[in-house]
Amino acid sequence: MTDDVRGDMTMSEYEFPHSRLRRRIEDLNRTPLVLIACGSFSPLTFLHLRMFEMAADYARFNTEFEVVGAYLSCVGDAYKKTGLVKAEHRINMCSLAVAQSSWIAVDPWEALHSEYLETAKVLDHFDHEINGVLDGVATPVGRKKCHIALLAGADLIQTMSTPGVWAPKDIDYILKTYGAFIVERSGTDIDEALSALQEWKEKIWVIQQLVQNDISSTKIRLFRRRDMSIRYLVPEPVVDYIEDYNLYDEDGVASTGSDGKGKERNKPGESKGVASASASASGSRANAE
Repeated sequence: MTDDVRGDMTMSEYEFPHSRLRRRIEDLNRTPLVLIACGSFSPLTFLHLRMFEMAADYARFNTEFEVVGAYLSCVGDAYKKTGLVKAEHRINMCSLAVAQSSWIAVDPWEALHSEYLETAKVLDHFDHEINGVLDGVATPVGRKKCHIALLAGADLIQTMSTPGVWAPKDIDYILKTYGAFIVERSGTDIDEALSALQEWKEKIWVIQQLVQNDISSTKIRLFRRRDMSIRYLVPEPVVDYIEDYNLYDEDGVASTGSDGKGKERNKPGESKGVASASASASGSRANAE
């Protein structure tokens, strides 16, 4: 069974995607964990995907949790943010990015709403679907509820520490009820970000990046506006999708790798500093003549 997740689906067609959610654990000493990454994902990058893998490793070696699944939840169109393309595109790009994953899924529920949904409500949705409707996971001695946790970069925790950005009641509810796995990011002082959140320190798990990666959606959009290559910064199917739909081009024109006169273009996302195959072939013919 596969989940039907499409950017153009409607709420009436929605069903909670759970085909990649592991439904049983054997170790009674471990608590099943489901990681939820909420964000714009405009576009999704390799760092977003690496965060899941880093969190799974951290949970395995440093906690009593056992990861049984993970979800990407795109914010809806009502969230007005610079560089935010339509939710339909962001859902599709996320789905393409995790197509080969056995445990990371995309849940379009948040993005399908016309109104903005707070992160607390989104986490409640996952708790309801996984622990309420699905009744958690099976164990050798019966059912066990999953721990739902937020997965985010240190920049998000920094915003929680900034007065006026988050409602205090939401911070308290999210961290007390669910907790957060936080991945360090360059440019963010994690100690400073956590200084105002000491009340919930037992529910905040900080993950070090052993291989530093500072790819961001903002940088991808900047590269697109400057007509620069984005290959190997985002998954290849996402590169193709961005090119096909002319996303993040300031003037709405996709990179073509040609002069617009019918020459074969470079592969999607490739640097314009590399001559296209057709141009190389023309040069060879000219030299032969």
